[in-house]
Amino acid sequence: MGLDVAALTDIAIAGSVVVALVFGIIQVLIAVRDRRERLTIEVVRGLQTREFAQQLIGLSISPPTPTIGAWQALPEATRVSQLQFLLEMETLGLLVFDKTIDFALVERTLGSWVTSSWKRFQPVILEIRSQSDDPYMSEYFEWLAARMESWLRDRPRAPAYQ
Repeated sequence: MGLDVAALTDIAIAGSVVVALVFGIIQVLIAVRDRRERLTIEVVRGLQTREFAQQLIGLSISPPTPTIGAWQALPEATRVSQLQFLLEMETLGLLVFDKTIDFALVERTLGSWVTSSWKRFQPVILEIRSQSDDPYMSEYFEWLAARMESWLRDRPRAPAYQ
């Protein structure tokens, strides 16, 4: 009888450990998902600023130039705004690449803006890459634009208002 009680106690302890382990794993997965959602919300808020809207309008008024020389001839305020835009898009691409934020959200919020702005910047970025020690300049922006182009082509969706 003492052996049966000891075996039953061991089974109960083992069961408790398994339940605690499963519960712990579930809690970690929930925390990871919550962290990702909070970061995604913060990124979206960053894209909804007056400054970002001014950058988008500025790109329409003064599009990126195809050469470094022409870019350097732009007014400093324009160059700063365009460089900041590039840095923001690079960060966005990196966050998507690392799966820190959700690609589908970027597709729904920026969509073809990613691809069209990359195409406008591509000539000068490729020239900068070839003439500098920075072959990685805007690599995640380029990656995001290529993925977005493929996504929009292969998975078109109906607008939410329909």
